[in-house]
Amino acid sequence: MVVRCTRKLLDLIGTDAAALNEPTPTEDDWYGNLLWLDRRKCLLLTHAGTLFSIFRADVRNAPLGATSSTPWRRNFETRAFHRTSSARSRQSTSGSRRRASRSTLGVTNEMAFHIRYQVEAAAGLDRCDTRVVNRRLRRTLHSRGGDYAHPIDLVARWRPAAP
Repeated sequence: MVVRCTRKLLDLIGTDAAALNEPTPTEDDWYGNLLWLDRRKCLLLTHAGTLFSIFRADVRNAPLGATSSTPWRRNFETRAFHRTSSARSRQSTSGSRRRASRSTLGVTNEMAFHIRYQVEAAAGLDRCDTRVVNRRLRRTLHSRGGDYAHPIDLVARWRPAAP
């Protein structure tokens, strides 16, 4: 599995972008973005093929895998993804990479805007229910290749590419 990160997230996990080798982008890549809300670090992960997103509030300075792997992988696998996709993710090369898709970057920036709005509407990160934020992210309409769809619907139709 490849996690493509923003510059802010690469700096947090202590990775030099120039030292990274760049594999070809695929629909199975994840995109990571670091958000600052109420002076705390938050993580937004987005699957490139489905735009399925996972928001985690108040992450610590730890490697990306130690910060998020177990909860978001479990969440990803329980959302009707086929076992082949999950098994392939475990077998694939793991690591952090720079971003590759501008369209996915645009969608994650839009999601970050929605998250900021929801946190402000809840009167701060402490009062904001991240389960509600995640539910709304997965049910927000996005354009994917000219067609509009909800990420939760794309998950149900997801067919991973052959290894």
